[in-house]
Amino acid sequence: MKVIVLGAGVVGVTSAWFLAAQGHEVEVVDRRPGAGLETSFANAGQVSPGYSAPWAGPGVPQKAVKWLLMAHGPLVIRPRLDPLMWRWLAAMLGNCTHARYALNKGRMVRLAEYSRDVLRALRAETGIAYDGGTGGTLQLFRTQAQLDHAAEDVAVLEKEGVAHEVLDTAGCVAAEPGLAGAGALIKGGLRLPGDETGDCHLFTRRLAALAEAQGVRFRYGVSVERLATEGRRVTGVVTSAGTLTADSYVVALANGSPRLMRPLGLYLPVLPVKGYSLTLPVRDAAKAPRSTVMDETYKVAITRLGERIRVGGTAEIGGVADMVPAGRRATLEHSLNGLYAGAGDVAEATAWGGFRPMTPDGTPIIGATPFANLHLNTGHGTLGWTMSCGSARVLADLVSGREPDIAWADLGIARYGKATPVAHPAPGRAAHAR
Repeated sequence: MKVIVLGAGVVGVTSAWFLAAQGHEVEVVDRRPGAGLETSFANAGQVSPGYSAPWAGPGVPQKAVKWLLMAHGPLVIRPRLDPLMWRWLAAMLGNCTHARYALNKGRMVRLAEYSRDVLRALRAETGIAYDGGTGGTLQLFRTQAQLDHAAEDVAVLEKEGVAHEVLDTAGCVAAEPGLAGAGALIKGGLRLPGDETGDCHLFTRRLAALAEAQGVRFRYGVSVERLATEGRRVTGVVTSAGTLTADSYVVALANGSPRLMRPLGLYLPVLPVKGYSLTLPVRDAAKAPRSTVMDETYKVAITRLGERIRVGGTAEIGGVADMVPAGRRATLEHSLNGLYAGAGDVAEATAWGGFRPMTPDGTPIIGATPFANLHLNTGHGTLGWTMSCGSARVLADLVSGREPDIAWADLGIARYGKATPVAHPAPGRAAHAR
């Protein structure tokens, strides 16, 4: 059958690839001039199933106050008169319990581990290259309290059968020799050897090219305005290039998904949370990271991408598009210089800011909707790159009427309860594709 995928970020492109692999005629629509130009463009570069965890967790409300007061805190909140933002924040707070954290992390790790395996199979099948690495992730703790708290994560990793190592300072330096000069800052770490790295934008562009060669059609520069429906079926996508029709439709619009669903009476709890990154050339390979180090204090990821270093972090709620404030850049530089001084020249860094589509429980929304031929693959937050291939494979199986390889029922919109009617947008307001 013919399937239209809305969105050409890493989630949309992987969805198109696996749908086409299952024999469908696939068309992808995106308002940008190419693939992977928004959330997928300059993320932290991690494929980190072992590090997959919800932001909502025990003690987070108390930590949030501390983070907001830190000179280089990982959290910024810019209050707005937006009831959906406050509704999302209330739902996130409701997930800050030990029981909810274990539940949410468990299903996130399940999907992310599967996704990494699907990515490996895709890499073997196609030979796709994207400055990838297989050196794992080192979660770095600067305080004893952070190291003690890791026990909760370790319990979930053990339950899910995820390889891991709890390291002391010497063990951290042995895993990442570039940290030798920062030993005094390090109390210990949690190493996840099964994690990988890679340039998400490069992967997305190259996979889009491979998909196009296999017959997938990409319509770039086309904005999505709304979905046309009759009863409980979608009959077409109204776009700036006219109405496009198919047998089935997949919404992979990241932050644009809630606005598109709203006129259909579906509330998607997906909030755009801004993050920032710096990309700089390696100056001294001996002082540079081998793979990914996650600085737990500042929530900053430092990743090696070939001859480049990617430094990413910050959760900014209510942020403004197309701005990289000096304070946010300073936080990234502070973490990098403290751990990997001399590895690269921050004066040569390219700065980027983009929005991640976050759900309040951290898990993406994948699967069917109350509309028979409409599916979702959205809300991956900071883990779109990590979860993209697995999410797309699950999505393609569901669209095709196949049983996915992993448990999937708790990934759908149904976990938020019955679809909630919400106010329609003002007349003429478009729901734009990514």
